[in-house]
Amino acid sequence: MSSPIPWPDFSTLTTPMDQLVALSQFYGTDPSFVIAGGGNTSVKEGRRLQVKGSGTSLGDIGPEGFVEMDRDALDALLNSTLSDDIDEREAQFKDAVMAARIYPERGQRPSVECVLHHLMPGTYVVHTHSTIVNMITCAKGGQSLTEKIFGDRVLWLPYVTPGYVLSKGLADAMAAYTKTTGKAEPEAVFMGNHGLIISGETPDEIKTKTDAILNEITAFMGAPSPTPYGKIFSLKDEHRVELVNRMGPMLRALLSDGPNLKVVTFDDSEAVAAFVGGQDGKETALGGPMIPDQIVYCKSFPLWLVGDPTMDEASLCAHLAKSVVEHTEKTGFAPLVILVQGLGMFTVGDTQKDSATVRDIYIDDIKIMAGSRQISGIEYMTKVDRDFIENWEVENYRRKVAQGARAKGSVDGKVALVTGAAQGFGLEIAKGLAAEGAHVVLADINAEGTVKAAEGLVAEFGTGRATGLAMNVTDSASLANAMHQVVRHYGGLDLFVANAGVVKAGSVKEQPEADFDFVTNVNYKGYFLCVQNAAPIMARQHRAKPTYWSDIVQINSKSGLVGSNKNGAYAGSKFGGIGLTQSFALELVEDGIKVNSVCPGNFFDGPLWSDPEKGLFVQYLHSGKVPGAKTVEEVKHFYEAKVPMGRGCTGPDVLRAIVYLTQQQYETGQALPVTGGQTMLS
Repeated sequence: MSSPIPWPDFSTLTTPMDQLVALSQFYGTDPSFVIAGGGNTSVKEGRRLQVKGSGTSLGDIGPEGFVEMDRDALDALLNSTLSDDIDEREAQFKDAVMAARIYPERGQRPSVECVLHHLMPGTYVVHTHSTIVNMITCAKGGQSLTEKIFGDRVLWLPYVTPGYVLSKGLADAMAAYTKTTGKAEPEAVFMGNHGLIISGETPDEIKTKTDAILNEITAFMGAPSPTPYGKIFSLKDEHRVELVNRMGPMLRALLSDGPNLKVVTFDDSEAVAAFVGGQDGKETALGGPMIPDQIVYCKSFPLWLVGDPTMDEASLCAHLAKSVVEHTEKTGFAPLVILVQGLGMFTVGDTQKDSATVRDIYIDDIKIMAGSRQISGIEYMTKVDRDFIENWEVENYRRKVAQGARAKGSVDGKVALVTGAAQGFGLEIAKGLAAEGAHVVLADINAEGTVKAAEGLVAEFGTGRATGLAMNVTDSASLANAMHQVVRHYGGLDLFVANAGVVKAGSVKEQPEADFDFVTNVNYKGYFLCVQNAAPIMARQHRAKPTYWSDIVQINSKSGLVGSNKNGAYAGSKFGGIGLTQSFALELVEDGIKVNSVCPGNFFDGPLWSDPEKGLFVQYLHSGKVPGAKTVEEVKHFYEAKVPMGRGCTGPDVLRAIVYLTQQQYETGQALPVTGGQTMLS
């Protein structure tokens, strides 16, 4: 994998800042160099240094993401003597760095490695966590290996505490390097258990040096081992899907803290499968962390479990609960990475984006472990060093900035699936739920439409906040596959909105049987199949945490409350749907699932009514349902006049009803009218 953007034409970028932004984005979008907020870059302009701000991401950084520093003040910091007490020293270092900012009023905090960037002699400096370089820096005897491959062209810097100690160590090492070799600077700096630093007078020089370093390591290592962790053991395919579907929701519930719901992502890609299936995988994983980013994003140790498809759900749930508690007590942290022997990896985050970051970081760690093992063995970080990173104020700040101040919506953190979401009511509901903080799965038989709709929500609400799935609500196999994808992507499900519905208007005297079957299959049978496939996922979350409750909301209709002239197939399916809702509510309450229906009035502006070829206005005009109507506008006016509030129902109207039902803890089996007064309960 490489950067998704081409190497820029730097001759067209006239300012150092423009060049720095382009250089940063090139390496920042290449996961073999940078994942999430890792790495940092800088440019020197005389006695000023522009360096990446803490918590920002190189992949999408702009000029505003850099902090301008006074290099004279950084020199003074290097020449000062700080406290021997670690906590006091770090506080002094932070204060001195913050005081070196040219524009403190902007409130930015520079990368903790800003002094390191100041020390490197080149105008441009790029510090990355290159995967292949870290195979060397995390290998036993890394310094000897570096000297064997590069001679004195690369400076080896043993692992030391980041920040002040690292900066002082680099200053001393650079001075010693020049004295020993007579060279002004090395081609690169390898930092033990940390990464790569390259500086140069131009971005092109940076790339030339970087490519040469990587090519020489590749030539040295040769072809990677096809089975780096020994003989691979894997569960049979028929057990894998069911075990993921069981473990994901249970882990999600166990790791969520009250209302603060987590997202759990599953991965069984090639690198992960080789790792968790290899006979040496467990020993390798539990050896400890290798690099600071592994600790920051994944914590020091994963939880290792054995995938046992023969275990019943109650026993599996108890086993997972016990394992999570024991891991937390032993390490001091709830697990963010759960490795299941023979199955794959679950990763945990506050959002899907966070969970995916943990996944990407740990997959990179797996690759580094494989490479280091192949070379000479893995050099893990010491307990002292990992404890420092776990409790380091700088990293806590970086995480806080990267996460941002997220506004809390009414369904914040919930995972919601909406059927029939490619357009109309479904899409409006999905968008409204995303705006209220939910992760939304848009499902529809229109595969292309639902993917496009999901992409629109991601563009508006952020990475991981929506995904589109093909789903046929009348096909149980299609539903089962979609639910498995939901578990893989989010770990579970909090809200299932059964919105998919169709209408075929017509007189009972004339309506074709095929039309009646079509409406009944989608609206009635489809609802049954949706609940049948969603309920087990929700029940597992409740089994793992009995205080956890989830919701199923059927989007019914006012035609489910009163009959509809010459629309019997539709009204009958909706009446039947309320019967299902009441029955499901009685049965599923023991699984912590509330089941309710929302009965909207007519959504006149949506395609169901207004489509010029298939909409209900056209259908009702042709069927003669509105006496004397000769145009679509006359049909529409006829129906608007029936509503006391004088308008049709809208997406926000329905969304408010859905949110109410999810927040109402003492309501299940109800049919809630949202009709503008057109239909009232008696």
